[in-house]
Amino acid sequence: MSEDLQTERLLLRHIGPADAGTITDLVQDPRVYRMLARIAPNQPRAQTLAWISGQDAAGKADMEHVRAMVLEGNIVGVVGAHRELEGMPFNIGYWLSPVAWGKGLTTEAAKKLLAWLESRGETAFLSGHFVDNPASGRVLNKLGFMRAGRRRLFSLGRGETVEHFDMARLARNA
Repeated sequence: MSEDLQTERLLLRHIGPADAGTITDLVQDPRVYRMLARIAPNQPRAQTLAWISGQDAAGKADMEHVRAMVLEGNIVGVVGAHRELEGMPFNIGYWLSPVAWGKGLTTEAAKKLLAWLESRGETAFLSGHFVDNPASGRVLNKLGFMRAGRRRLFSLGRGETVEHFDMARLARNA
């Protein structure tokens, strides 16, 4: 299991089965799932639980490191790093409940996760955002990501292919 991380305002902690209901409820908001590639509308709690149950093994294999963003005792979002193959760059992803938007929490959480990954020797990162989600683009810019391309990407949340900006970042010590 990956270690918990602390920022100025957030606890970034391991996600467990007890969090499935809260996470499912939060991603039911169309303002959240429409901006994500891998979460469908009306995702059932069982699907969230299945995803959570794979986190320990994925973390031990160094393929995925996901944390709940906890503010004042409540989960307000998720930040994570995922890669398909060992040795490949991590893809950084996140979502935040609309009640917590506009406070810089996603930037704070992702910055801490990136610093933790860099402290382990990771040097390159990928991410991206749908073209109609400029707020996510601003987060990535603050984190030092630069545009690396534009393509069409399928969004489960929308059920269609959408214009997407691919972004990349090198570690500060790379």
